[in-house]
Amino acid sequence: MKILTALPLVLLAACAAPEIELPQGTAARGDPAKAVPAAVETVVTTDPAVDADDPALWADPRDPSRAVLFGTDKTDGLYVHDMDGKVRQFLPDGPLNNVDLRAGFTVEGKDYVLVTATERKTFTVIAYLFDPDTLETRRYGVLPLGMGEPYGYCMGKLGGDFYLIPNNKAGEIRALRLANGAPLETAKLAYSFKVGSQPEGCVVDDETGRLYLGEEDVAIWRFDLNPGASADGIKVAAVDGERLTADVEGMSILRDRSVKYLIASSQGDATYPVWQIEGDSYTYKGRFAVEGGAIDNVTGTDGLDAWSGPIGPFPEGAIAMHDTDDGGEQQNFKIVDWRAVRRALSLP
Repeated sequence: MKILTALPLVLLAACAAPEIELPQGTAARGDPAKAVPAAVETVVTTDPAVDADDPALWADPRDPSRAVLFGTDKTDGLYVHDMDGKVRQFLPDGPLNNVDLRAGFTVEGKDYVLVTATERKTFTVIAYLFDPDTLETRRYGVLPLGMGEPYGYCMGKLGGDFYLIPNNKAGEIRALRLANGAPLETAKLAYSFKVGSQPEGCVVDDETGRLYLGEEDVAIWRFDLNPGASADGIKVAAVDGERLTADVEGMSILRDRSVKYLIASSQGDATYPVWQIEGDSYTYKGRFAVEGGAIDNVTGTDGLDAWSGPIGPFPEGAIAMHDTDDGGEQQNFKIVDWRAVRRALSLP
């Protein structure tokens, strides 16, 4: 009997092979990724083991040199960095995974930037008010989600309302509508969607009301947040190992003059494929990797965010991305000048 019960365990152990690590960056298989150097990296001197994940960029439209980067620490909370990478503020609110923001949230007659992040221990969204005048951030509220552990997350702003959009490992996506200036707990379910397996990264195109979502091992999907639209997703790009590699993680949209681009983070090989958005069509323009220059390469990337137009020292836009290995135990975020990506991919 002992031999018979041990045999299946041996077979199971033999089947449980470790996950294969793919070549990273410009060495990745498939369509060659072009090298683009990081211009800035975040630095935390008070914690040697930052567990970074997802960034969000902001610049003051009145003076784009006044800019910050929000970055989650999946163990400890939310960092606010100046655009030279140094810590401006830290909010110790626990295991925050994804962060996003939208401007124009009016509380008691004053406009703030609404910053929200998912908390993976209490299964909530934590909201903050970022003051564009003082560049200070304060807590605004906590919203229980009632959908199990939130995995991915993004925000949108449509018709004056703010949308909080969490997803979970079961493939459930919810869009919660929050009226401008309303208490966080008044957010109500507006839409729900479903994919067949685990999603994470997502981004909303506020101009069109479209939600783009990455189903990690399958594809990038498009959903419609406009009233009366179908809840069915439309496939934008498949995970094919050539242009887009599992796991699909962060996702963002950058507008460069009259052209709009969808940018994704392929964690499996640390590359960033780019598509030009033209109505209902998506034209693949190539992919890049963050390598070269004085700052270390990006590997095992996760969250990603792009800013359209001038921000800090970047006059035509920037992209921030997670780097899983900054040496030792610390992870951090890198920032890339959009002009360097444009040159590398020969974009107009």
